[in-house]
Amino acid sequence: MTHLSKATAAGGALLALAALLAAGPAQAAPGVARGGDYLYLTVTKGEDQSGDTRGAVLLCDPPQGYSRAAEACAELTATDGDVARITPAKDAMCPMVYAPVTAQARGQWNGRPIEYRETFSNSCQMAARTGPVFALDD
Repeated sequence: MTHLSKATAAGGALLALAALLAAGPAQAAPGVARGGDYLYLTVTKGEDQSGDTRGAVLLCDPPQGYSRAAEACAELTATDGDVARITPAKDAMCPMVYAPVTAQARGQWNGRPIEYRETFSNSCQMAARTGPVFALDD
């Protein structure tokens, strides 16, 4: 199997898991994330789900799903999977521009269901508050 077909197969598995998570309650797909830590992450422009949405499945053993997965897994490990407990960046200088983004995480951490949703005034505020967790690739 070539590197490209391996990447395509892994991407397909992540998309299948994302579809399962989006379709119903936060449950692990059989054989994909059972017993592991995973979150289906979305970032939506605006205050509701009608805007432009990006998403990724974050897996943490080993870290994968997007380019900053290892950093995101480290942050989540430090807070036992609780996005709201991530220590905000102290040196962030964000503009006072209102361009809301809504961050949402659903999945499981250490066998517990995770549900998180918060709307931030702009993407800089979201990044300052959640670190690499919602730093999804474009």
